[in-house]
Amino acid sequence: MKHLILILALCGLMTGGCTDTGSHATGVYMLLDTSGTYKQELDQALRIIDYLLGTLQPGDSLVVARIDSGSFSEKDIICKMTFDGRPTVANQQKRQFRETVHAFVQTVEGSPYTDITGGVVQGVEYLRETGAGHRRILVFSDLKEELPDGHVRDFPLELAGCGVVALNVTKLRSDNVDPREYFARVAFWEDRVVSGGGTWELVNDLDNLHMMVASR
Repeated sequence: MKHLILILALCGLMTGGCTDTGSHATGVYMLLDTSGTYKQELDQALRIIDYLLGTLQPGDSLVVARIDSGSFSEKDIICKMTFDGRPTVANQQKRQFRETVHAFVQTVEGSPYTDITGGVVQGVEYLRETGAGHRRILVFSDLKEELPDGHVRDFPLELAGCGVVALNVTKLRSDNVDPREYFARVAFWEDRVVSGGGTWELVNDLDNLHMMVASR
């Protein structure tokens, strides 16, 4: 149970929950915003991914995907893996996972759009297929969704049994002019997640979070 306590601490979900007693496995689907200046924040995302790789256990699942112009597609998945029940094999998988994600961050080109809704929907579907009892979607983004003309995303989300954690939600230049825009953006996503039956958490201070988890 130690690994479950640590991963729930990372996600800020030590109480409450979204768990399925049919499985003790953990499934984590992490979405990376690669649009505009937010691409510069990806080194912070690597710290979180490295932590997850050190925390998740054999039988757990981890996916990292980019948020793109149409994130319902498998093409946006950078790496996905359910770690083998044999610890030595799982460790090899984790090293491969880390190398793949780090290589992606070093070469990624920025996306002109951010289909956060599509990424979340894709994450929910994947995590359900894993059968994991503990399911978390981590959204590493400023939470500003920008879509190509004609894309429709104003529909309810189906998030029962899943927790959503917004990480490193940086302020945009316009937020400095009117801070209400930032709080409205966060409130909008919280309402969508909770209305869809999921749980919501906002975690911005990654340094303090890391210290808190390390001390447990």
